Amino acid sequence: MTLFSSSRRSSFFVLFFALLSFSALAHEYSIVGYTPEDLTCIDKVINLFESWVSKHGKFYDSLEEKLHRLEIFKDNLKHIDETNKKVSNYWLGLNEFADLSHEEFKNKFLGLKGELPEKREESSEEFTYRDFVDLPKSVDWRKKGAVAPVKNQGSCGSCWAFSTVAAVEGINQIVTGNLTELSEQELIDCDTSFNNGCNGGLMDYAFSFIVRNGGLHKEEEYPYIMSEGTCDEKKDVSERVTISGYHDVPRNNENSFLKALANQPISVAIDASGRDFQFYSGGVFDGHCGTDLDHGVAAVGYGTSKGVDYVTVRNSWGPKWGEKGYIRMKRNTGKSEGMCGLYKMASYPTKQK
Repeated sequence: MTLFSSSRRSSFFVLFFALLSFSALAHEYSIVGYTPEDLTCIDKVINLFESWVSKHGKFYDSLEEKLHRLEIFKDNLKHIDETNKKVSNYWLGLNEFADLSHEEFKNKFLGLKGELPEKREESSEEFTYRDFVDLPKSVDWRKKGAVAPVKNQGSCGSCWAFSTVAAVEGINQIVTGNLTELSEQELIDCDTSFNNGCNGGLMDYAFSFIVRNGGLHKEEEYPYIMSEGTCDEKKDVSERVTISGYHDVPRNNENSFLKALANQPISVAIDASGRDFQFYSGGVFDGHCGTDLDHGVAAVGYGTSKGVDYVTVRNSWGPKWGEKGYIRMKRNTGKSEGMCGLYKMASYPTKQK
């Protein structure tokens, strides 16, 4: 009887740990959206595609279009799986962009004007955080209430407007204590002297416009429509949130970048053209990327995870992308321009108390 009970106990623990391991494995693959079993034959890939279509509410105009998207999906799935087998600090997953070729994705979702960075108007004021010395080990402006929920620019190349607004919302909350969501659409419609709406722009020009314009309206009063509209100049001026100016962070200088970020969320330009960016799902990103700036984002903190230093970046591709809309990008890379050109072009608005 004792031997029988001991055997049953052993079997129970074996079963328990097997179930625990299976649960952990299932959780791991639920993050990336597929399992190795899904890749064993074409029928299972098709079933995976159909499940993905249903999950993301996709609709195609014709059978030919659906078959075309299936082929792209298969190619993307192969890239995701092969990458996940090679990398260790981050992982890729089947997000809502899995039926887009990489060229289609770049054309739709990247919107920093490539020719503008060299022409931007440098701020005449010096770097205000130059003498800041008490640099904390980590910062997260989300926990301090200075970051609004992640937004989605859609297929309009307006990342520059979302980057600008995130930084303005941040400094306004720091100074006033109120997190007020502001209008990207107002920038898209009205800031047209140098910026080009859904066809790209630059954050520095947008900051200058906000100063000249006497501020920005609230998001609820001038909502985002995912396309270019007509500038509404008749809205009540008293409802605008203002800034007093903006500053540029010294280029290719990580220490200056962290000094600015320790004091407020900042607008940043990065190179997001790498294929892994399209499917990033979590971890500290240290994959392949260049330094040709093509996307505007907002840096909202920094820290260290498992010995890897990172900067927390708020994107504008919706909360289903990345880590609920965010990406952690590796810092301390040994390169002056940082990961994906992170330190090449950063700026921040100022607001008088």
